[in-house]
Amino acid sequence: MEIVPVEEITIDAIPLATKPPMIVDVEIISEGKISSYHIIRADGNSKRYTTLTPLLQDINREDLENLWKIVKGKYRDASLEESYKRVLWGDLKVVFEPDMQNEVWKHLENYDVTAWIMYSSCGVHLVKCENLHIFFLVDKTYPLTHAIITKMLDRKLQADHQNEMCYQLLKLMLKQLQKK
Repeated sequence: MEIVPVEEITIDAIPLATKPPMIVDVEIISEGKISSYHIIRADGNSKRYTTLTPLLQDINREDLENLWKIVKGKYRDASLEESYKRVLWGDLKVVFEPDMQNEVWKHLENYDVTAWIMYSSCGVHLVKCENLHIFFLVDKTYPLTHAIITKMLDRKLQADHQNEMCYQLLKLMLKQLQKK
């Protein structure tokens, strides 16, 4: 056995998982009739998404909150002609700053829920209706009626794997259901 002083030991460690660089910008790219969100990270890498759904599969909660800050600052005053900018801003506004007086909440129970999906990586769940997709933070209470919560629970939550977040969401929905 040989004793080696600590100063002479070097370890070349390769991390098993690395956190992707922070989102620093978002651009709306229009090519003909197709528009997409161009998400740009601090290291210069970027990726395009045509809807919010695949984006939610690729980001975490910190990325989502950062994206909201960027979009809110950049597209809050987007005109109606810039509809794709308004869609991204509107979807994220419902997630982070829902307007309880908005007509969507009042008429939501008139829609049939076609799917209820959990995106665990970013803490968001999606309620798909016939012509409407609404995104929600898992840890936030929204003005959902008894009827829509029942429809969501009947449809069953779809998740990539069972985890504590799924359990907490179901618990929150049942709690809201019992209050009404």
